[in-house]
Amino acid sequence: MITYEYPFNERIRTLLRLEDLFDKAAHFIQQDGAREHHVVLLTLFEILEVAGRADLKMDLIQELERQRQSLLVFRNNPDISEEALSGALYEIEQSSAALLGMTGKIGQHLRDNDWLMSVKSRAAIPGGVCEFDLPSYHYWQHRPDGQRRETLLGWLQPFMPLRGGLDIVLRLLRSSGRSEHQVADGGAFQMMLGGSTAQMVRVSLKSDVAYIPEISANKYALNIRFVSPDYDHRSRHSGTDVEFDMVFCNL
Repeated sequence: MITYEYPFNERIRTLLRLEDLFDKAAHFIQQDGAREHHVVLLTLFEILEVAGRADLKMDLIQELERQRQSLLVFRNNPDISEEALSGALYEIEQSSAALLGMTGKIGQHLRDNDWLMSVKSRAAIPGGVCEFDLPSYHYWQHRPDGQRRETLLGWLQPFMPLRGGLDIVLRLLRSSGRSEHQVADGGAFQMMLGGSTAQMVRVSLKSDVAYIPEISANKYALNIRFVSPDYDHRSRHSGTDVEFDMVFCNL
């Protein structure tokens, strides 16, 4: 199955973007090679930009506290595993404590590094980090793989409380809905939401279904248009019935 997620508000968009960036950084930081580590550095700069929202940390703390209070009502419920409940509460409490422990502006440790900021400004220019532009960066790229990795981990580590918090929030969000099987007649699907409070919709298709969903939605209506991807020209409307699974998610 291939799942497409469509967030209904900017807060969830930000969390999904950060999740993707953290996953990319985690993948390439384990690789050897200067080019792979260059990708990690560029991803760090992207994380710095996306995480720059002043209210992001507080949003996560407040959401984690709301989820903690929701879970506390299940204490002593015979239908709920006390061990699983305690584990979930502990994870939330640890994540909240780590977020509260973050001081200053998010990513300030990168902004205070003049060398990193010079690399960042040059990286915004196509081909701007060539050896003749930044000989010091060229030198850094020729350090041993383990040394570069250790340095990158040091720059990434202060962001980890954010990753821990958003991982919990997105996991709870994705598990909040119930999957429903739907059919898009002629490749088009519409549903009236009546002021729904859903924060995200997940659309899943079998891997061998050669269509992609173009989704538009607000709290009143959801519209999905299935098109066949054409990599050389504009995508074309399927025109045929398309079966898919759909989940509305809300915290």
